[in-house]
Amino acid sequence: MTETDASRQADLFASLKRGARIAFAAGTLLLAACQSIVPKGPAPTTPTGPVGPSGPDVTQGLPTDTLRHRVALLVPMSGPNAGVGQSIANATTLALMDTKTDKIRITTYDTALGAAAAANRALAEGNRLILGPLLAEDARIVGPIAARTNVPVISFSNDASAAGSGVYIMGYNPNQSIERVVGFARDKGLSRFAALIPRGTYGERAGNALLRAVEQAGGTVVSMQNFDRSPASITAAVKKLQAASSYDALLIADSGRVALQVAPIVRKNGGATARLLGTELWNTEGTLAASPVLRGAWFASVSDTLYGQLAGKYRARYGTSPFRLSSLGYDSVLLTVRIAQDWKPGSPFPAARLRDSGGFSGIDGAFRFGRTGIAERALEVSEVGAGAVTVIAPAPRSFAE
Repeated sequence: MTETDASRQADLFASLKRGARIAFAAGTLLLAACQSIVPKGPAPTTPTGPVGPSGPDVTQGLPTDTLRHRVALLVPMSGPNAGVGQSIANATTLALMDTKTDKIRITTYDTALGAAAAANRALAEGNRLILGPLLAEDARIVGPIAARTNVPVISFSNDASAAGSGVYIMGYNPNQSIERVVGFARDKGLSRFAALIPRGTYGERAGNALLRAVEQAGGTVVSMQNFDRSPASITAAVKKLQAASSYDALLIADSGRVALQVAPIVRKNGGATARLLGTELWNTEGTLAASPVLRGAWFASVSDTLYGQLAGKYRARYGTSPFRLSSLGYDSVLLTVRIAQDWKPGSPFPAARLRDSGGFSGIDGAFRFGRTGIAERALEVSEVGAGAVTVIAPAPRSFAE
């Protein structure tokens, strides 16, 4: 993940909004063929370290393995993103325990001490697959190093520009959430779209995604204004929207927390009846439903149903809530376990299996890697109501639907 303006929204991936009702069973989660947000600051409490002999383990040297696959986990275990890295590492431990696999050894390497050093050490110790790193800038460093030995990299970043040449991007891509919610809005008869876009890399990519999505859906973008999150800048941007043209749908391409600040200004300045739309960032803001001005707003994101079960298990074991990104660590292990069924220990990882057109299924639902190496995800659309957020368009369970 790139450290952009949007990455500074606190605790974006720490909240759990909806309770899950599905029994948590690792067997049903085993993967079947079928830019960039990092919360700054520490986690709510410091998680305990990974537990169990087969879990992630930072070592000074690995013993010889002849029956297990060596897989490296590259995440920050120190520094400002240590809470996120620890949360991902703990989730990989849960995945190993839930799948009861004895074929995979995961070793954790701290990218905060240097991504290149972590990658070189992981390769020297015989790892044939790299899970991580978290940041896009680290993925750009690790990718070429791993490519020299034909070791694939499955990064947790959502920066599409880091994909390719053996680097697969597994993070939640904002382009896809915008495309999904715009398509849904267009199907419901909305045609004139406007947008409020934060300045910075995330905003630039969100704006480009909106233009493409609206064009593909057959609608019209009537105005798009930038803001820098200050009250004066937000008000000025909204007034420019009002002066430019009328609109029936407005994308607020920022976190739910910022949307709570923007929505009242929109309602008082030309957007009283407009349908408000959000990105995947809204998924982690637990107070949306308490705001009357956001009622009726739509946003697209990965499903939280199975994540709720993972978070419950995580809290029971580690005594704290995970960061939302922890599911990427869990799902990356499920993917590895699935492919490991036909992967001979000591041989190169069969990277071609990652590009199965039918995709995979995990905690966050169905996903697949395209030719570019970017994870395409099946997303749901939710509506903000009075006191609750409700799924109004479920995510497809597979890419065959």
